[in-house]
Amino acid sequence: MKYLVVGCGLTGAVIARELAERGAQVEIWERRDHIGGNLYDYTDEHGFLVQKYGPHAFHTTKKELYDYICRFARWREYHLTCGAVWDGKYTPTPFNFTTVDTFYPPEEAGRLREKLRTAFPGREFATVVEVLEHPDGEVRGYAEYLFQKDYAPYTAKQWGVSPEEIDPSVLKRVPLRFSYGEGYFPDQYQVLPETSYTAFFEGLLDHPGISVRLGVEALERLEIRENRLCGVPAESTVVYTGALDELFGCVYGRLPYRSLRFQWRFSREESFQQAPIVAYPQESGYTRITEYKKLPPQKGVGTVCAVEYPVPYREGEQPYYPVLTADSQALYEKYRALAGKVPNLVCCGRLADFKYYNMDQALERALQASGEIIG
Repeated sequence: MKYLVVGCGLTGAVIARELAERGAQVEIWERRDHIGGNLYDYTDEHGFLVQKYGPHAFHTTKKELYDYICRFARWREYHLTCGAVWDGKYTPTPFNFTTVDTFYPPEEAGRLREKLRTAFPGREFATVVEVLEHPDGEVRGYAEYLFQKDYAPYTAKQWGVSPEEIDPSVLKRVPLRFSYGEGYFPDQYQVLPETSYTAFFEGLLDHPGISVRLGVEALERLEIRENRLCGVPAESTVVYTGALDELFGCVYGRLPYRSLRFQWRFSREESFQQAPIVAYPQESGYTRITEYKKLPPQKGVGTVCAVEYPVPYREGEQPYYPVLTADSQALYEKYRALAGKVPNLVCCGRLADFKYYNMDQALERALQASGEIIG
């Protein structure tokens, strides 16, 4: 049986590799002019390795996922640090006891640190949702302060809706830390590719059973009529990793996504900000700045940054983040039901699943889907 994979991001490339290693012939259609999806990186005119679609660092607690990516590239250990700036002051993120000391008077800070330790004994982290729901007024007040200064304005810019409308899973992604420890992820395996993500994809796709066609718009060739896939041979299986509403012509209306616009800045200064990724919740329009000279650490004259502006998703742009609300997830389930009626169609990935995946989650999902297809 032949397979067509729509999309050459992490999900599509991993599924293609898994199928090819079991003797299948796999063709990948990718609408963009490069492999790697949103992980695509390149060396810019100033000699810095940059990521075109925003910063990514691989992290996981699962050795089998780390071992998998090591089959196709060499990786270096890299522990990402992030921060936030408001009222002219910098704090590490996830927010920690340095945050408390920075924004509270010394006596009040000491009392709050002790209350946080008592409120969450033996724990290194809690979500802001947990702290917001705590019965102690000072503990809850700390979370409310952070929510007012960071989460609420950042969320309003990032998602284009009020925090009350966002699925709680979004707010649970960023924890509070009950120590002076720093580092964005607690996972055992935290790495960046020694060469580049693009080189990793080249290794992943280097198999005689895989062919890649770039610049191909699948939705101009594929059509679903009466629960049948048209535009491919009848015996082919299609693995679709794009937006599910677009595959069905948006018959129930569009699923909501957020897109991004990047403003690239080069300056002669050696360092622009204290961490590779810094959020600016009070600034107008943009949410965060990534300094790629620090991601990974690179030598060179000056530094290069990407300023990130969330924008509404429109046709022709890249859908980055699904906007997860009760209404949007109900709409997605209607499209998922349509897809389930189409033989030889497999939908998988961040867009097709309408979920926000970290890299390790996307990899695990791709391996799971590969097993189901093969099985």
